[in-house]
Amino acid sequence: MSDSKLAGQFFDAAIGLLQRVRDEDAADIEAAGTLIADTVADGGRLFAFGAGHSSLAAQDVVYRAGGLALMNLLTVPGVVGVDVMPATLGSALERVDGLASAVLDCSPLRSGDLLVIISLSGRNALPVEMAMNARALGVKVIGVTSVAYATETTSRHVSGTYLKDHCDVVLDSKIAVGDAELTLDAIEAPFAPASTVVTTALLQAVMATAAGTLAGRGIEPPLLRSGNVDGGHDWNNRVMTEYGDRIFYRR
Repeated sequence: MSDSKLAGQFFDAAIGLLQRVRDEDAADIEAAGTLIADTVADGGRLFAFGAGHSSLAAQDVVYRAGGLALMNLLTVPGVVGVDVMPATLGSALERVDGLASAVLDCSPLRSGDLLVIISLSGRNALPVEMAMNARALGVKVIGVTSVAYATETTSRHVSGTYLKDHCDVVLDSKIAVGDAELTLDAIEAPFAPASTVVTTALLQAVMATAAGTLAGRGIEPPLLRSGNVDGGHDWNNRVMTEYGDRIFYRR
């Protein structure tokens, strides 16, 4: 099989997943966008968290052109994995009980805020406890996960629950267990993961919904513009000044 044929198969798989989440998650996307709009309108702050490669989707909605300026990254040192040695440390930290409590205790999260938690499997202790403890603080939680893992894997949290069980809104990425869309007789392992493509698209759809909902209420969405267009920096400085007490990455 040619490399171009495999490339086409991956694009087809990714497009198919995007069509599924567009159609099957429409109500949940609307609910998530509305919840974010409610939080912004009520004076709350927005945060996103993801471990491992799920952190890519979290980063994609923070401090970017066309995105909501109020979305802040909630970080846990080491859990991205690729920025530490050994890289397996990130996966190990996801399974540490109590780590989420320590992170939240040191974070600016407070009642009335909203936290987006991204975890493909949703089975590890860190995202589960993060959601449980955030909600106990009065924080709304949007979970982005593959619900299939809850029926095909075992939870690694003492409660036996998954991220999806502790969220106000759940967005199902539809990613199959194992996160690999292609197989080939000559290659022993499945390959070509699509979770990042789908998860980032899901979240951008939610952000678009939130912006539209705010505008529909007569509230200007606090959006950032590209710094590479004329006037972009001036626009962003105005937004960051106006919302400075709700933006934690500002300089």
